[in-house]
Amino acid sequence: MQASEARRAVAAAIASATAQGLSASDVTVLNDSNRLVLRLMPCDVVARVAPVTHPHGNAELEVEVLRRLAETDSPVTALEPRVEPLTDARDGFMVSMWKHYEPVSDQELSPADYARALARMHEGLRNVDLTAPHFLDRVAGNQRDVASRDTTPDQADADRTFLADTLEHLRKSILERGAAEQLLHGEPHPWNVLNTKGGPLFMDFENTCRGPVEYDLGWVPVEVSAQYPNVDHELVDQCRGLMIAIVAACHWRVDDEHPGNVGRGDWIKALRQGPPWPSVEAV
Repeated sequence: MQASEARRAVAAAIASATAQGLSASDVTVLNDSNRLVLRLMPCDVVARVAPVTHPHGNAELEVEVLRRLAETDSPVTALEPRVEPLTDARDGFMVSMWKHYEPVSDQELSPADYARALARMHEGLRNVDLTAPHFLDRVAGNQRDVASRDTTPDQADADRTFLADTLEHLRKSILERGAAEQLLHGEPHPWNVLNTKGGPLFMDFENTCRGPVEYDLGWVPVEVSAQYPNVDHELVDQCRGLMIAIVAACHWRVDDEHPGNVGRGDWIKALRQGPPWPSVEAV
């Protein structure tokens, strides 16, 4: 976030916590991109703050998905139990409160454990009956962004045409496979998995959608998808290419503030080099 917007977001998080009976006099920024993630102390709560105009993700759907998953044995981060499970609108921001987990930094998460946790999460999501966007709705939004020079003004014409063609080709190819669909995480990449003493936990469900499990597997390391049982690995590779195209399109938006956009040209380069395409952490 821009500095002025970030200050307002922090103030909104503190005000929301205080209104719900939590003490929040000290703030640590855990993540700063299109959305701010804060650790509030001494109440020890994680606050996630996004502008109400945030073009990607749905904070209210995210909270509802996690509320439902709490009723299953899914390996996901929990909403803060001391407050109501909802989003709080304050000063142009949506604020949600989450339980804080201390990550395990001295033990690497193995591909097998990652894949098992992902399969368990998918099993839990199959038991959640919620209306969510289709994963191709996001692709349609990316296609509009690529077609708009106002939205992606710095993108070279050759890259713009290549990216538009790739998004359309992969969209059609994946859809034609007719794979079974269910509720998905939407972006279960390594930065959305927290390795804790109790095992891996998935977080950040703002891009929850419906689609084949192979779409989620397109966001994880190749070693992880290889461990996931009973999937179409050719479809996984197509979804991995789609993932790269999605990220490339997002990073060229004029309003994108994700740290990864400093290397946004690398995503186009990776897309041109496939298939097979690299996984997200390899770009």
